[in-house]
Amino acid sequence: MTILAVMTLFAIALLAVAPSVMTAVQREKELEAIRRGEEVADAIREYVNYHQGQKLPDSIDELLEGLPSGTKKRQILRPSAAIDPLSEDGKWRLISPTSKAFLNFAQRVQDFNSGLLPATPNQYLNRYAVAIASAQGLPDDDDLKSADESEYEVSTSNTPFIGVASQSKETSVVTYYGVENHSKWIFTPMFRGVGSSRPANAPNANTATNRND
Repeated sequence: MTILAVMTLFAIALLAVAPSVMTAVQREKELEAIRRGEEVADAIREYVNYHQGQKLPDSIDELLEGLPSGTKKRQILRPSAAIDPLSEDGKWRLISPTSKAFLNFAQRVQDFNSGLLPATPNQYLNRYAVAIASAQGLPDDDDLKSADESEYEVSTSNTPFIGVASQSKETSVVTYYGVENHSKWIFTPMFRGVGSSRPANAPNANTATNRND
């Protein structure tokens, strides 16, 4: 009976700690997704700068191929970063600069940044901010709440893209720019410049934090 009681207590203890362990594992997985997503964003920036803003990549493979450097090619994206650890098939969603997902992410960044949208880092990337600047204002909070499906694209190739996002729609443990949903985290070189701007008609730092902080 004593052994049975000890085993019962041990089982109860395991059940008690299981949620904490699962949360810790999920947090590490999300942080790894953010690290990889940021690497993709840096690769996009290098690609756009190399082409002087005249061309966007249209597949992750194009980033993996690297950029010409003399008689060789310079690697701008590690193979591991090309894999989304949160998606079942490991493929990143490709986010077009004219997509609803991109526009909505700009609003979320603006909200996180006290109502101001960080400036575009350089002149080559600046041309891809036109869609935001020319929009009839960024979406308001009600629009964002109802945008879950309409902003979710599943393109993983043959789409000129300015950022990537996960295919996972799960609620996150970690927040990224205050966003608590994997599919709404867009990793892009945009909104990283010094200074800030407020898009026309819009309502009044890379950040990842734990929701429990």
